[in-house]
Amino acid sequence: MAQRCMITGKAPMSGNNVSHAKNRTRRRFMPNIQDTGIYSAALDRKVKIRASVAGLRTVEHKGGLDAFLTSTAPTKLDPALRVVKKQVEAALAKKAA
Repeated sequence: MAQRCMITGKAPMSGNNVSHAKNRTRRRFMPNIQDTGIYSAALDRKVKIRASVAGLRTVEHKGGLDAFLTSTAPTKLDPALRVVKKQVEAALAKKAA
């Protein structure tokens, strides 16, 4: 399974372990990816996502999943979230009408 955040796009980085003797060996820095469900008020259900904890904080800072999706351009979203964005916008338009 890909270790990539669906919200921020964070992915593994590479670097060095450096010992006291300055020996360098390659290592990977993995993002803190969590499988979680975020509630969408517009859809009245949970949406399953794989997000880093920083990504979850971003969603909460924006005001929830619906506000995050509507304020973000589709080109900046993960392909799986683009579908959810269309569903949320359709549900919000239906409630407004």
